[in-house]
Amino acid sequence: MIRRSRVVIVICPSLEETVRTIDPGADVVLIENAPGSAEDQASAAQAAATRAQWGLTPTTPLVLYTGTFEAYQGLDLLFAAMANIKKARPDARLLLAGGKPDQVSRAQEAAGAAGIADVTIFAGERPAAEIPAYLLAADVLTSPRSKGTNTPLKIYQYLRSGKPVVATRLLTHTQVLDDDTAVLTTPDPQAFAAGVLAMINQPAEAERLGRNARALAETKYSYEAYLDRTRRACRALTSPPGSAATVKDVA
Repeated sequence: MIRRSRVVIVICPSLEETVRTIDPGADVVLIENAPGSAEDQASAAQAAATRAQWGLTPTTPLVLYTGTFEAYQGLDLLFAAMANIKKARPDARLLLAGGKPDQVSRAQEAAGAAGIADVTIFAGERPAAEIPAYLLAADVLTSPRSKGTNTPLKIYQYLRSGKPVVATRLLTHTQVLDDDTAVLTTPDPQAFAAGVLAMINQPAEAERLGRNARALAETKYSYEAYLDRTRRACRALTSPPGSAATVKDVA
């Protein structure tokens, strides 16, 4: 399919490398799944309501995870890290938005085994429209993914929220994030916990990283950038093979 296609759209740099390994001359356009929209915005009132819904005060340090509960997401790492966070900041809470009912049940057992059941809240799967309020309500956003190379889709929404992100220093994250836009740690509980605690205990640094993250989202991953790359793909699709309109996206 790659060799016979006029243009190949990929959603992350690692997939572009895969395509070029198969066909070095392929016309590749990188279009991240990060178009953004007005629906990604939430108000302070909505964020406050989200905290109140789960019995959290305005000053409770809130660590948030959103997404699926598949094994590669690294929830075991997150739970082990939260056990360390609990020792240093017993007032902190971990909120997880996602997971099917059977997955949530297993995760609740894992949280209990890790000794964090009393500081962990499982919200289950939430409507997409609610997620921006969860992000705005949080103090730290986490992505403990331990496997894979594709960028988690939530990362782009995390960036747009302007909140500090703590993620594992793996290709799945470093294709998009760097040390100026997130706290990147080795995939072990102590390091991940230290990253989260740094964001809780150093609000000025947390604000700086969040600002940088939002700036990245508003430039490289803006809606206009998404449309521009889509236009490039369309031009490559409609141009005669071998014409000067060949697209090479290097962003």
